[in-house]
Amino acid sequence: MRIIECTTEIAAPPESVWLVLSETDAYSEWNPFITHLTGLFRIGSRLSVTIRPGKRQMTFRPTVVSVEANRTVQWLGRMGLPGVFDGRHEFHLEPLSSGGTRFTQRESFSGLLVSAFGSVLADTEAGFADMNEALRDRVEQKTKTDL
Repeated sequence: MRIIECTTEIAAPPESVWLVLSETDAYSEWNPFITHLTGLFRIGSRLSVTIRPGKRQMTFRPTVVSVEANRTVQWLGRMGLPGVFDGRHEFHLEPLSSGGTRFTQRESFSGLLVSAFGSVLADTEAGFADMNEALRDRVEQKTKTDL
């Protein structure tokens, strides 16, 4: 198993962060890593997700397995059969006493082929950092313009 995790603090409440995250059709406007996401954050819903780890582009169709509005969403994606290359992706929002949000993006990879994807996973980790920063900028900018 391999876990990738990136955490960023955002100067806005979880509800504001959730609004941007759940507006999946707008990801192409701001997100350098998940460049396309369609579907609803609803348990059992199938998403279409296009990511750009490094110079590669990959599209997959994971299933949403957990949702708690303003708090967390998780989806499970597979390459081929279960146990070959599985990824459980999570966005987690934690309220801070300052009124802001600690946003964590995490993915747990498991399966027979995980070790063969080392460079893709390294690029994915960099992509998480880029996305988290872009999310922070988008949410904080929207929060300022909404005042």
